[in-house]
Amino acid sequence: MQPNPHALSVPTLTFAGAAGTVTGSRFLVETSKARVLVDCGLFQGLKSLRLRNWEPFPVDPATVDAVVLTHAHIDHSGFLPGLGARGFDGSIHCSEGTEALCRIVLPDSGHLQEEEAADANRKGYSKHRPARPLYTEADAKAVLRQFVVAPPAGSGPVEVAEGVSVEFRRAGHILGATSVLLRIADGAVGERTLLVSGDLGRREHPLLLGPEPLPAADTVLVESTYGDRDHDAGDGPGRLAEAINATARRGGVVVIPSFAVDRTEVLLYHLRRLVADGAVPDLPVFVDSPMACSALEVYRRAVRERWPEIRPELAGDDDLFDPGQLREVRDVEQSKKLHAMRYPCIIISASGMATGGRVLHHLANRLGDRRNTVILAGYQAAGTRGRRLLDGDRQLKLLGRYVPVRAEIVDLPAFSVHADRGELLDWLSTAPAPPDTLYVVHGEASAAAALQEQVATRLGWTAVVAADGEHVRLD
Repeated sequence: MQPNPHALSVPTLTFAGAAGTVTGSRFLVETSKARVLVDCGLFQGLKSLRLRNWEPFPVDPATVDAVVLTHAHIDHSGFLPGLGARGFDGSIHCSEGTEALCRIVLPDSGHLQEEEAADANRKGYSKHRPARPLYTEADAKAVLRQFVVAPPAGSGPVEVAEGVSVEFRRAGHILGATSVLLRIADGAVGERTLLVSGDLGRREHPLLLGPEPLPAADTVLVESTYGDRDHDAGDGPGRLAEAINATARRGGVVVIPSFAVDRTEVLLYHLRRLVADGAVPDLPVFVDSPMACSALEVYRRAVRERWPEIRPELAGDDDLFDPGQLREVRDVEQSKKLHAMRYPCIIISASGMATGGRVLHHLANRLGDRRNTVILAGYQAAGTRGRRLLDGDRQLKLLGRYVPVRAEIVDLPAFSVHADRGELLDWLSTAPAPPDTLYVVHGEASAAAALQEQVATRLGWTAVVAADGEHVRLD
């Protein structure tokens, strides 16, 4: 039985996702007057997680007053069309960059799910008869009408529901990424503050300024994607160059499963510099993803218009993402033609963990050839094809059949735009005072536990690994 929000005597927080896993970020704040959801992401990876997307939402979506988004990645925004299709008609608040990218990401997600369901029905590789999408492109376009862009940073808090206001603070993870400070005024409890980190970026992100310092807050939620490790301090661009050069000498093709938002831009930025320095040959570079091509236009606009989160030394450089022979592939027929190419080139295609999209076709076509290389340039969640490649699987199920893995697999964690353990602890240490409680979220169990132990030991804070479905008081 769902609780009546108006019967709550104190504000509460429910971990409806991203507890024990890095996907499905959904944090529900309930007061006596309002329900506000921070992030509304898709579960990805293991089948047991993906099935959660089909489960009933913890509360009636029609009773949620507002959603606050930290950023546009699918594991933080991707269930919004599903929430809207199930009755949510409230406002969705986010930064300018997040709104611009969600206008690309969400319809693409709906379209992709419709395509995958149709393909499964044609080829019969789904156990469901018929296979159906979680939501449609039309659902995604409908929910976009509910977006409200937050005023510029420094404009003060914005009320999103009765008694709940928010401030957005730069997180430096992708364009538009924010941490969110909620101010909750609820009767006798007075005002309480909740800070949700979202995904935190790195100090040395090549395109974006790093995260703003942590503000004072009574309760803090911090991500822990890399909570149990520090990033390789080695030369990421140098290793990228080594992999490209080795593949070119073999006459092979480099395939890079890439997140369409930000990772593609970071890769193109480094490729441009490598080509300009003569470190790699000037090969054709194909960005084969309509979503990635559209996101690239948003990044170009942000650089051209000198958005404040863009590193100032890069602002205004229109050629920032062109290594020399950049070719943007939007059309399906153009994508299919890439399968016949037998001369050295680089194909960057979504999705970043090989969970869907055109990259599946490129992997099916290229994995069996020892001349080729697959570069994994980001986090690979448990249960994804990217993780299986990383773990050394010698065959991979793609599009209903198994293909051998003979291509070279190269892991480049240095290209991650997630803060590592040290960077997370450094960011937390900028807090002007310890919170009453810190909850560790958005990480696999080992990573979350490791970060919790470090926070308790090094900072002396009360730190707890959030449990899935857990309700906690915010008074």
